[in-house]
Amino acid sequence: MIIITFLGTVSGIPSKERNHPAIALEYFGEKKDTLLFDCGEGTQLQLMKAGISFMKIDKIFITHWHADHFAGLIPLIQTMNLEKRRKELKIFAPEAEKFVSNILSLGYFGCRFPVKAINVPIEGDKISLIDEAEEYQVYSIPVLHTIPTVAYCFKEKDRWKIDEKKLKELGLRRGYWLRKLKKEGKATYRGREIRIENVGKIKKGLKIVYSGDTKPCDNIVKISMDADLLIHDATFLEEQAGKAHADVKQAAKIARKANVKQLILTHISRRYTDASELEKEAKKVFENTKVAYDFMRIRLK
Repeated sequence: MIIITFLGTVSGIPSKERNHPAIALEYFGEKKDTLLFDCGEGTQLQLMKAGISFMKIDKIFITHWHADHFAGLIPLIQTMNLEKRRKELKIFAPEAEKFVSNILSLGYFGCRFPVKAINVPIEGDKISLIDEAEEYQVYSIPVLHTIPTVAYCFKEKDRWKIDEKKLKELGLRRGYWLRKLKKEGKATYRGREIRIENVGKIKKGLKIVYSGDTKPCDNIVKISMDADLLIHDATFLEEQAGKAHADVKQAAKIARKANVKQLILTHISRRYTDASELEKEAKKVFENTKVAYDFMRIRLK
């Protein structure tokens, strides 16, 4: 299961209702992982309000270095330090080494835990694998904004799911041996060798894409193909000249073209105090659309 919590959903300047951009992704697999995508001002307080432990976050993915997407890193890292964190924190971003170094050099606080900055590619049209865990992978691709910016894709690995009917037909009972079966593809049960294909079926892994800030471009369509969820920048109701952001219909067209299952619009300009019109216009193009709000939660299984 994956739970996505929208900690901040505004564009540029915060409002009383919307905080700066940040999204927490909690992955419940063999072990629980909490990933943070963008970290605008006030993110640590939003995490507290949402009941998500910032000390459990080991990986942060910054889409680009505009302040509304990263300024929360400074107090978050310092709070982790005050709470005596010792685990490594990884920060993925365009030009990560340069900007993370600058952040860590601010003030006199001194960081007692390792912070690893990982640069992600900022040119071209290649989807790059930037992180891999036992049960999921994270990819990035450059998108179209005023400064180097990327979109991220969280992809759960396909996995075997045990078919209870097949277990029963073969006279097999659940037990620890099933863990070995799923991990190694075969296991011994009371002297019998059982292969995973005899009792299981492939469950396709979930795919979630976060656009960051971008105008419509081929790269965001490319990385979003067949995603279970696309979270897309939709700052304006209609296209604004000179603004490197998508409007709601442009984001909806990307969702339709990429054949995604669900679209959530975020990074909403503070001029829109009522998001219903934004959602209404997007739904004309892509029906399964919602506009995010702070502390909105999405569960995917």
